[in-house]
Amino acid sequence: MTVADLPSENHARGARMHALITELYPICRSITGDGLRRTLNRIGQEIELQRTQIPSGTPVLDWTIPDEWNIESAQLRDTSGQVVVDFADHSLHVLNYSEPWSGTISRSELDDHLFSLPDQPYAIPYRTSYYQRQWGFCLSHATRLSLADDHYEVDLRSRLEPGHLDYGECIVPGSTTDEILFSIHCCHPSLANDNLSGISVAIELAKLIADRSSRRYTYRFIFAPGTIGAIAWLDQNRETLGRIKAGLVLTNLGDEGPFHYKLARTGPTIIDRAVGEVLRDVDGEGEYEIRPYQPYGYDERQYCSPGFDLPVGRFTRTPWGEYPEYHTSGDNLSLVRPERLADSVDRLAQIVDALEQNRRYINREPYGEPQLGRRGLYEPVGGQPLAPEDRMAMLWVLDRSDGATDLLEIADQADLPFAAIAAAASRLEAAELLGPADTEDKGNSD
Repeated sequence: MTVADLPSENHARGARMHALITELYPICRSITGDGLRRTLNRIGQEIELQRTQIPSGTPVLDWTIPDEWNIESAQLRDTSGQVVVDFADHSLHVLNYSEPWSGTISRSELDDHLFSLPDQPYAIPYRTSYYQRQWGFCLSHATRLSLADDHYEVDLRSRLEPGHLDYGECIVPGSTTDEILFSIHCCHPSLANDNLSGISVAIELAKLIADRSSRRYTYRFIFAPGTIGAIAWLDQNRETLGRIKAGLVLTNLGDEGPFHYKLARTGPTIIDRAVGEVLRDVDGEGEYEIRPYQPYGYDERQYCSPGFDLPVGRFTRTPWGEYPEYHTSGDNLSLVRPERLADSVDRLAQIVDALEQNRRYINREPYGEPQLGRRGLYEPVGGQPLAPEDRMAMLWVLDRSDGATDLLEIADQADLPFAAIAAAASRLEAAELLGPADTEDKGNSD
């Protein structure tokens, strides 16, 4: 039974994922600190998680692990003592990684420490200052325009001190050490689609894969802070990167948009072809978009950087920056839909199935078309004649099974669903008309 054939439970699965997002949403996460650890702890209650801590000051590739940041409280008060901005109301209200600062400040000086969106006057923006010491408040532009006092009182209580960067890995072993990597950033504070949706989808996908009766690949799920987390993981795992045969960065998977896939840097890779075939077969022409690689975006740019050049693409619904709620308080629990989360898990499960089923074969009877009828391959199946698509799939598999062409390539060349090609290969192998390419000599026949 394949992952995609497992009982759907989509309604229950979607509700379960949305409930987890709701639980994690209020936590103030960052690239280090207690909020990140709380999130990893909660993930570890769902799936087995191996944890890694790297001390502040540690060199990782061209970067250095920064001091750890934690925040206790932050308020901006007017001259009457009324609180006009309060971190306790929303974790986006503070510039992420703000240094501590308390005191009275003039309205004009305060303006240099305020961040708002004039074109979205009622949204709170998400802003960070990881590597430059400063402090600030993020607030709606409407609130900013209402600040009429000459002076304001700031009470921002945070800590920047030596600590650790944390990340977690869930490893689902297969029959080989060849790996499929899934990378999920878990550093953003109260942003539901970016990327609590990716966290919840990855957890459900890991559970589905673990429930398989057998797996060819080993699956590695990395939950790490964006950029610095992926860089730290790459630095710590240089010796084993050759095992990675395909990978996906998962984010923005709960909104109403269609699927978007960003190609790996050098391709077409096996993950490019697997995603392309699944989206073509399931979503249909015009219902998805495949985009070329560019060296900007999420952590695919770390895995695909020239020195590593790993076969890692990015899988999303609406890409970053292309929905108005992106990096604002509008990216809330109402933006993320349970049915879209469940659908994202389904599509990823189908991609996993394509990777697992993909093989290269040798046609053992390459001289003329083999007689399929006497082998029972043209007989009625389940009371129904073999569908023309299934007959053509067998002929295409026989025609292209030269030991070098895999099933994904055959499906693309034949313009047939990958599932039909994989099923045809299974029937032909059972009839001893195909042999696996890794144990057959190309051109060998009987």
